[in-house]
Amino acid sequence: MFLLQKVDSTFKKIKANAANIITITNMSFGGAAIMATLNEYHSYSVLLIFIAAFLDRYDGKVARKFNQESELGKQLDSMADIISFGVAPALLMYEMALMNAGFTGMMMPVLFIAAGALRLARFNVMDSTGYFVGLPITAAGTLLTFSYFFTNMLSEMFYLILFPVLALLMVSTFTLKKV
Repeated sequence: MFLLQKVDSTFKKIKANAANIITITNMSFGGAAIMATLNEYHSYSVLLIFIAAFLDRYDGKVARKFNQESELGKQLDSMADIISFGVAPALLMYEMALMNAGFTGMMMPVLFIAAGALRLARFNVMDSTGYFVGLPITAAGTLLTFSYFFTNMLSEMFYLILFPVLALLMVSTFTLKKV
């Protein structure tokens, strides 16, 4: 009887925290992607960022399904997003495409990360309307990561343009319907 109560209690706790567990897992994959990049395992970094994107897609759905939406979850999701779709892709693509671009090359990832943080902060203080304002950092980071597959074909100049374009799209005020 005691064991069944403990198992039931554990399942209730997992259900109550499922979305946050998914978000922390997303963040962990983002952190692992950063470590992979720093150790020059670039293709693993790409894979880890894409797994983080998959997890990010479902944390909000799980929170809504179990009626567990919270301010904590919203803030935690933003922290995960800045790591998994801000820092991890920016560092990866800096190493792959902009490492030899001097000071300007170093500033592009910083600009991308700062714009992503601003976009997330703006999202957190706005009322939910069913629309995204600006390009979500998840989309921007995933697009930047996807460009990894074309680094042999694209020039350094392409990335010196791509980083600020994505940053500008994140902080812009155009709207996209949430899917």
